Amino acid sequence: MPEVEPPPPPTIVGAFLDAAVDEHEGELIALRRDLHAHPELSWREIRTTALVAARVERAGWRVTELPRAGLVAEIGDEGPVVALRADLDALPVPDLTDDPWASSVDGVTHACGHDVHTASLVGAAIALGKAHERALLRGRVRLLFQPAEEVMPGGALSLIEGGALTGVDRIFGLHCDPSLDVGRVGLREGPITGAADHLEVPLSGSGGHTSRPHLTEDLTYALAKVVTELPAILSRRLDPRAGVSVVWGIVQSGSAHNVIPATGRIGGTVRMLDAVAWSEAEKLVPVLVEQIVAPYGVHAQVDYQRGVPPVVNDVESIVALAHAVEEVLGVAGHVPTQQSLGGEDFGWYLDRVAGAMGRLGTRTPGGPTYDLHQGNLRVDERAVAIGAKVLAHVAAAASASTR
Repeated sequence: MPEVEPPPPPTIVGAFLDAAVDEHEGELIALRRDLHAHPELSWREIRTTALVAARVERAGWRVTELPRAGLVAEIGDEGPVVALRADLDALPVPDLTDDPWASSVDGVTHACGHDVHTASLVGAAIALGKAHERALLRGRVRLLFQPAEEVMPGGALSLIEGGALTGVDRIFGLHCDPSLDVGRVGLREGPITGAADHLEVPLSGSGGHTSRPHLTEDLTYALAKVVTELPAILSRRLDPRAGVSVVWGIVQSGSAHNVIPATGRIGGTVRMLDAVAWSEAEKLVPVLVEQIVAPYGVHAQVDYQRGVPPVVNDVESIVALAHAVEEVLGVAGHVPTQQSLGGEDFGWYLDRVAGAMGRLGTRTPGGPTYDLHQGNLRVDERAVAIGAKVLAHVAAAASASTR
C-alpha cells in the first residue's frame, strides 16, 4: 500500500456526515436485521429492493429500480460522478445461528455480509442526502444497489450494460471481513481478490463390468485422472506467479462396486491471482481435459463458465479511501490486507473505471473468528455505521475533487 499523506483537519462536511449516521444508527441496525431475517437469492431481491428504494428516495435521491431487481440512485446536478456499490443477494446456505433476527427462509441466509453492505450504503445515502440538502455536497454521487453478486459472471455486468457506469469517474465499495476486528478497514493497492471461474465436466463412455475393463471405457479412472492431473498441468502451463488453483467440489461416478459407469461428472472452481493468466485459462482447460481422457476412450464435455476478474485497486482511489477511513477511525483505522483467491464481481466495475474496495472489519475484538459463506456467520453490528461513514466520507471528498 502506498504511503498515505497526513489527512486534512476534520471538515465541517465530515463532522456533519458522522452526526447524520450516528443519528440513524439504530434504524440502520434494524434494517440490517430485517434484511438478514428475510434473505433473497440472486435475481430475486424484490423485497430487499423495495425496502431500500423507499428509504433512499425518502432521503432525497432520484431512484431508478432495475428490471429484475436492484436499483440505481443519484444525487447532485452536475460534474463527474462518484459511485458507491453494495450487493443485495443472499446465499443458498442454512442459517445456523439462534439470533432473534435469524433467517426466516429455509436454506437461505446472508452468509457473506451483504445485509451489512446494504445497510451501510443506505446509511451513507441518508447522510449524503442531508449534506446535499444543506448544500454541503459538491458534485454528483450515484448509488448502485446491485443484485446477484453471488452468481457468475455476476449482476455487475447487468448494471454496466444498463449504463450504471456512464459518466462515473470513480467507484468505491466495502466488503465484510470477519477475520478483521470491527473498527479496522483492510486496504491494499493493486489486486485484492482473485479471478474465479466455474468448471463442469460431464464424462461419458461405454461402461461395463469391472472384471473386463479392457472391453469398456473406464470412465471412473479417466475421471480421477482429470481430478488429479488438470491442476498439476495448469500449474506448468500458466505462469506460476498467477497462483492458479483448481479445486473440485463435485465428484460423481457410479453406484455399484462392480460396475464401470457410463456417465459421471466433476465440478469445481478455477481461481488465480493474475488477469493475464485468467484470459488464457478458458482456452487452455478444454484442450487439457481432452488430452487427459483421450487414452481411455472416454468423452468429456467441458463447460467452462467465465466468472469474474480480479478486483484491482488503483493507487489514487486507495489513498482516497485511506483518508476517509482516517477521518472516521483515526490513523490506526486502516491496516494492510492480503490478496485472496475469493471472487468478487466488483472487478467488472474496476475493469471499466478507477476505484477501490476495502475490507470492513466485522469481528468483535477478542471474539470468535467466523468465515464467509458459512451459516454460523455473525457480525459486530457496529460495523454498519462505520461502513456508512467511510462510504459517505469518500464519496463526499471524491465528488468534490473530480469537478
